[in-house]
Amino acid sequence: MQRALLLARRAEGMTRPNPPVGAVLVLDGEIISEGFHKKAGKAHAEVNCLKSAIGNLQSAILYVTLEPCSTQGRTPACTDLILERGIRHVVVGCTDPNPAHAGKGLRKLRRAGVEVTLGVCRKEAEALIAPFAKRMLTGLPTVTLKLGITLDGRIADGSGKSQWITGPQARKKVQEMRRAADAIMVGAGTVRKDNPSLLPRPAKGRAPWRVVVGSELPKKSKVLTDEAADRTLVFSNSNTPTLQYSRAAMVSISAKTSGGFIKSVLRDLAKRDIMHVLCEGGGELAGSLIRAGLVDEFVIFMAPSLLGGTGFPMVGKKGWALSDMPRLRFQTLETCGEDLLLRAVPIKEK
Repeated sequence: MQRALLLARRAEGMTRPNPPVGAVLVLDGEIISEGFHKKAGKAHAEVNCLKSAIGNLQSAILYVTLEPCSTQGRTPACTDLILERGIRHVVVGCTDPNPAHAGKGLRKLRRAGVEVTLGVCRKEAEALIAPFAKRMLTGLPTVTLKLGITLDGRIADGSGKSQWITGPQARKKVQEMRRAADAIMVGAGTVRKDNPSLLPRPAKGRAPWRVVVGSELPKKSKVLTDEAADRTLVFSNSNTPTLQYSRAAMVSISAKTSGGFIKSVLRDLAKRDIMHVLCEGGGELAGSLIRAGLVDEFVIFMAPSLLGGTGFPMVGKKGWALSDMPRLRFQTLETCGEDLLLRAVPIKEK
C-alpha cells in the first residue's frame, strides 16, 4: 500500500477533478505490476495496473489506495475489470467519499465472492484525497496557506520587499507544493510588489491556475502577460472599480464582507474543478482566510532572521483579542536547508 500511495502522489496536481489513486498487484509476495491514475478522462489506476499483468491472477492481491469505482463514467467501472481478471483479494486504503458511490464498489466485489480488506494505511490514503473529499462534501476546495517568515513573524520588510526571506531549499520545496496544487493564489498587493509568475518550475506537466484576489494590477505583470496568462483568474469585489486585462479572466463578485467575498472566490474555484488551492499570501489575504475559517493547513517556512520595525506581519495588520485568537495544532517540524518547516492545522471549535 505504501508503494501504491507513492505512485498516486506522482499525479498530484494532474487529475482534477478526480483524486490521485495508485494501485499495485502482488503475486507470491512480489509486485508484478503497478499503475496510477494520470489524468482525468484517462485510465484509472486499476486499469493501468492490470493491463500489463498476464496469466492466472486468482492468487494475486490487488492493493489500491481508493475504493474501486463501480459505475460507468468517462471510463469503465474498475470493479468489472477486477472481476473479469479473476482477482479474489483486494486491499483498499479508504472508501470513496462521494455519498453517491461510497461503499458500492466494495459491496459489489464482496457479493461476487472477492475478499476485501479495508483501511490499510487509511490515514495516508484519506490525506491523499482530502482535497477531492472536501470539494465533494462542502463545495469548497482545500486551502493550504504557505508563508515564508522571519523569526519575528514578518513576511516583508518595511518597503514590502520579500525576496528572499527563506533559502533555496525552502524555495525548492515550494515548487513541489505548486506542482501538487490545482491553483496558486495571492493577493493583488503581492503581484504589485513582487511580480511573481506563480508557475511551478520545472512544471513537470502541471498547469495550475493562477488566482489573484484584488484589482489594479500592473498591465505588464507576469501573471497577465506570460505563456500561462489565459490560466489567470483575477477576482474583485463588484463594489470596487476594476480594470480589464487582455488574456486573464476577470471575475466580479458582490459581497458585503471580506469573509463572504473570499468564500465566494473559493466556491467559484471549486466550480472550475479546482480541489486544492495553495495560497502564498500576502498578509492581508492570509488574515482574511484565517478570519473566515477557510484555511485547512498552514505550511510555514521560518528563516533564522529578524526584521522588526515596520516589517509586514504574516497575517496582516488586523489582529485578534487574546481570548479570540485562532489556535493551531502542530503536525510536523523539520529542517529545510537553514530554515524550519512547520506544518499545522487549525483547531476547530466544537
